[in-house]
Parts: sequence; structure tokens; C-alpha cells
Amino acid sequence: LPPAEAEALVRALQGSELRDIGGQGWLRQHEYVEKLNMHGILSASAGQEQLLTELLVTHAKIPVLIGELISVEVWKHKIFPVLCQLKDFKPRSTFPIYVVLHHEASIINLLETVFFHKEICESAEDSILDLIDYCHRKLTLLAARSTKAPASVVSNAANSLPPCSSWEMRPEIPVPPQELQKQAEVMEFEISLKALSVLRFITDQVGSLPLSALTRMLDTHNLPCLLVELVEHCPWSCWEAGKLRKFENGTWHVVPPEDQVKMTKLDGQVWLALLNLLLSPECQRKYRFDGFNKSQLLKLRAFLTDVLIDQLPNLVEMQRFLSYLAVTDPAPPKKDLILEQVPDIWDHILKKNSGKWEAIAKHQVKHAFSPTEEELKLQARRWAQTYSLDMMEALAPDKPRCRVCGVEAAKRCSRCRNEWYCSRACQVQHWQKHKPACNLMA
Repeated sequence: LPPAEAEALVRALQGSELRDIGGQGWLRQHEYVEKLNMHGILSASAGQEQLLTELLVTHAKIPVLIGELISVEVWKHKIFPVLCQLKDFKPRSTFPIYVVLHHEASIINLLETVFFHKEICESAEDSILDLIDYCHRKLTLLAARSTKAPASVVSNAANSLPPCSSWEMRPEIPVPPQELQKQAEVMEFEISLKALSVLRFITDQVGSLPLSALTRMLDTHNLPCLLVELVEHCPWSCWEAGKLRKFENGTWHVVPPEDQVKMTKLDGQVWLALLNLLLSPECQRKYRFDGFNKSQLLKLRAFLTDVLIDQLPNLVEMQRFLSYLAVTDPAPPKKDLILEQVPDIWDHILKKNSGKWEAIAKHQVKHAFSPTEEELKLQARRWAQTYSLDMMEALAPDKPRCRVCGVEAAKRCSRCRNEWYCSRACQVQHWQKHKPACNLMA
């Protein structure tokens, strides 16, 4: 994006009411977030994300993004299930609902891109407490998934569904609510992994965080013990049919035997967050090393192998600390009387809309999620502009594949420029299925 356009998009970001989610004004906000998200990824890959960071700080938009993130999370928990159960909900297309589900993923992805910078973390101000709570909820879901449901269930679900980029561009495909809920579950897993990265970037700044943020992470949520759970159960890897599978870059893949001890990016995020929370003097003064916490933390010693330490040498300090912890009883934290800030975005949304969930769902079915054919065509054109194909290709890690046979493709439909084919024969074979989408998008 040109700098002037990026600034205009950042300036235009604003919060929205729960009732307005899915409406025309909200969809424009989603377009702004999506464009900034794609711009942020491309800028970060080129090492040029400083402009976006400065714009978000200058215009104080990080609290706005955090508020929108939690607003959509509340919508998913309180309104989406009600909406799927409404008897009169028979939409022409469920894509508008998918856009709302995808909005949370777009925001957390944008935050992951920019939270690497200290000034972004500081510009969050009081809303950093709400973001810490959000990350805790997502990490709790990850830990619960790893202990209650086999990771293979997640992998099978993820592999059985079309990738976002291939499905996003076909709003005319009818998707039943049950399938939409499956999409939401798979997306929730990926969102939780993004939240892990955001939390790790927050822990990088423990020295400059307000005291209330440290209290929230160490006392209220006991994040060190939750991170130990993730090290133990590792929800982004699983054994299936005698093969180790790991989730990386948005997909599950089989890990060859020689790479099975290799640390993934997600493994690294957990260990770095633990290093930040356990070894910083501020956290050691604040954290309660009681019997339970101490026993949980000492479980980490079994995972600190020479192979792991070779990949992340900073873990030597962790190893020393745990050896010291095993033979000593650190002094308990001082009980100072302090006035503690508490997060309020989640509670404010719940109190404001309590008892109105079904009414909001019915309002959104009528005004947002039941578009006419003309409205759907108009919105499809806007989505096509938002999800710029050239931008999507730049973001895609793999080369396009033929829609029919799956081999690498070099040609695509010249009319809608959406589908890829390896040859004219495959394009002709697929035309009858592709024709409705092509007519809508062209």
C-alpha cells in the first residue's frame, strides 16, 4: 500500500457495537483491517513494517483493534451458536458469517505482526490487560484441546476443509451451519496459536509493563504453569499412524525422522515466554513459588535436553534456574497493598448486551446475514477487491495448483482470475462447476 493509503486506512479504524457486526459499516471496517493485515505481512517480510507501526501508535489504534478483537470473540461465544439454531435462518450464502469469523483471525494476525515492537506494546495502555486475558483464554483452549481431544482430530478436521483463501472467493457456495461451525473450530485453533505469539511478545516487555499486567500474568492467570502444560502436551504436534505430524505455517505436515527433534517456531515461542516470565527480576519478585507452582515448573527439566539447548542456547539459564529452584525455597512475594487495574472490555460488552443475545441474532439475520442476490453480487465485488489476487499470491507460501488435477498450475481463468489450471483440458472439464462462481465474480 502507498503510505498515504495506509495512513487513511489506519485513521478510519474505529470500534463497533456488537449489534452492528456484519452490517455494511462493519464490513467496511473489516476491509480496512484485512488490507492492513496483508500490508503488514508483506512489509514485515521485507523488513519495512516501521511505517505501519508508527501509524498505529500515532493514531492510538491498538486499543481500538483489541476492543474489536474481543467484540468478535464475544459474538462467537454468545451470538453465533444462537444464530445457527434459529429455525428461520436459511441464508442464500453463509459467506457473510464466515467474514465475521475470519475478522478475529485478521486482527490477531495483524497484532502478531506489529507487537514485536516495544512502542506498540506500550501504546496499548490499559487495554493490554484485556489482551492478556484474551491470550490466556486462547492458551487455555489449547491446553484443554491437547489433554481432552487427540491432536489428530484437529489435523483431520483441518485437512478435510478447504483453505481460507480457496473458499473465501466463492461466496455462492452453500455451507450448512454445521460445516460453518467446523470452520470456526479449525480457525479457533489457528487463532490460539497466534495468541501464543502475541503473548510471547508481551512478555518480551515485562520491564516496561504496568504492575497490573504482571499481576494479571503471574498471579491471576498463573501463565508460567499454563505454559508448562503446553510444553508437556504440545497441541501442535501429534502421532498418527506411526508418523509424527506438526502444525506449521497454517498446515499439518509429516515430519521426517531426522527433523523430529527440531524445535518449531511454536515451541520456541513457549520457551521464550517462559524465559521472560521466570528469569526477569521483576517477575521473580512477583511470582509465588509455592509447592504446586514449584513442582509444575520443575517438570521442565525433563525437556531441557542437550539437543534442545543447542537450538536455543538461552535455555542454559533456564536449566540453571531450575536446578537452583529444586534445592531452595525462594522467598514469598511481599504482600503490598496496591490498587490494581482490571480489564473491562469483555465485562462491559457482556453487561451491555446481557439478555439480548437472541434479539441481536435475529436482528443480524434480518439486516446483515440474509442479503439479496444483488447485494451479494455487490459485496462479492468488494471482497474481490479486498482480497486482491496479486496480494494473495504474494502471501501464499506455495505455488498455485490446478483446481482439477492438483498439479502446479501456470494459467488461470481470464474472466474472473480466481481459478488456476494446468491446461485447457482441465479448465473445460471444470467449467460447469466453476461457471456460477465465475458469473458472480466477473
